Amino acid sequence: MLLINCPWCGERPEPEFVHGGQAHVARPTDPSATDAQQWAEFLYLRDNTRGVYAERWRHSHGCGRFFNALRDTTTDHFIATYKAGEPRPAPEAAR
Repeated sequence: MLLINCPWCGERPEPEFVHGGQAHVARPTDPSATDAQQWAEFLYLRDNTRGVYAERWRHSHGCGRFFNALRDTTTDHFIATYKAGEPRPAPEAAR
């Protein structure tokens, strides 16, 4: 079973969590000045890289909080988890 480390609750089994997509996606600063193409890019376009990827997760069956994680998509190994709002750690430093 895959174990994920919640920054608040500690290590828990994967079924307690919900994947929330790519991390660090910034909402447009001025929504009224954003055209349809920019909204479409914000809502639908995400990176789909192979290797280390920053993702949002929610501990839905625990504390209910969102957090970010660095996960290697080739091995499904979680390199680091960190609270939302904190800067992304360097993958080398997190190992």
